[in-house]
Amino acid sequence: MLPERTDVLVVGAGPTGLAVALTLAGHGVTATVVDRLAEPPVTSRAAVVHAGTLEVLDRIGIAAPLAARGLRSARFSVRDRDRVLLTVPFDRLPSRYPYALLISQAETEAVLTDRLTALGGRVLRPYEMTGLDLDGDGAVACFDGGRAVRARWIVGADGMRSRVRELAGIGFGGPADPGESFLLADVHVDSALPRDQVSLFLSRQGPLVWAPLPDGTVRLVATVGDAPRDPQAHHFQALLDERGPARRPDRITGMAWSSRFRIHHRIASTYRSGPVLLAGDAAHVHSPAGGQGMNLGLRDAVALGDALAAGPQALDGYAADRRPLAEEVLGFAAGLTRLAAAPPPLRPLRNLLLRAVSALPPARRRIATRLAGFEPASSRPRPRPR
Repeated sequence: MLPERTDVLVVGAGPTGLAVALTLAGHGVTATVVDRLAEPPVTSRAAVVHAGTLEVLDRIGIAAPLAARGLRSARFSVRDRDRVLLTVPFDRLPSRYPYALLISQAETEAVLTDRLTALGGRVLRPYEMTGLDLDGDGAVACFDGGRAVRARWIVGADGMRSRVRELAGIGFGGPADPGESFLLADVHVDSALPRDQVSLFLSRQGPLVWAPLPDGTVRLVATVGDAPRDPQAHHFQALLDERGPARRPDRITGMAWSSRFRIHHRIASTYRSGPVLLAGDAAHVHSPAGGQGMNLGLRDAVALGDALAAGPQALDGYAADRRPLAEEVLGFAAGLTRLAAAPPPLRPLRNLLLRAVSALPPARRRIATRLAGFEPASSRPRPRPR
């Protein structure tokens, strides 16, 4: 049941919202977490947690349990059909987690929820936010059924269609185009590709990501011109035939689930409006190229939890620090997508450039560090856990 009052109300119980609450719990601050869904989803888009994110999550006690459930990938390869253009090694990262951890977002959420529950927290479901009134003492959030909660701070972690962001009147800028269309599936596949690394296939039709998961399935994500409403195995087989290995083609033998989605490259005009704070997809959305979205959201969450625990003076710093990082990630993801879909006249030059980079260890290490999501260390003081 919803409380009448709370210090921090977190709207959205995805990875970002759970990580905000968990970070606060580590500082001895109890947050109220609500979600509009009656049950957590069992399918999800994100499938990788990078080393830089694991370093941050280690501070809130979930890096080790995540690593125990995931598949550790020591490298990332960029391919044009059968040709490996670039291999990015993760095993020499300056980290206790020298790999990319391949794990379903549903598993990531389960680990976060288990840890939050162990610390006495829980998620209240299903409650859909319908209104928001701001005043000098914080905010009153209204929910379906006439329920209301007064909170000192409201955290919008409710995704790219954030109701919190909309009700707070925060702009969500971006191009007025229909966005990029994607197909996604977890499939069983007969393949000669290595099962210990993610492969990014470049094609003039667009990129195709091939990522093995711990349960033996392979996550496929691809840009398409017009995604079918109900994608079937044959749609993904066609993508593999068009963009994947040619000499030893992959053959799909089964499909666990599939989906389609559309992404716009957008960023909130501000991460803070009075008592309202944004994090994760509520604050930024972009192409899934490079697997940066959920990772950036998780790092937002820990930074925001720290700032909320440190006091009001730290919250403007959170907003000032995080938005430029999101702008950089948006540019990086968009650049990867453009690189993948280079027109035919430019593809030989692109491939030559990537192979030249692959021959330079320092360049490979820089790319690995960038993909891994290491961020500049903040000079702002963090509160000590109580």
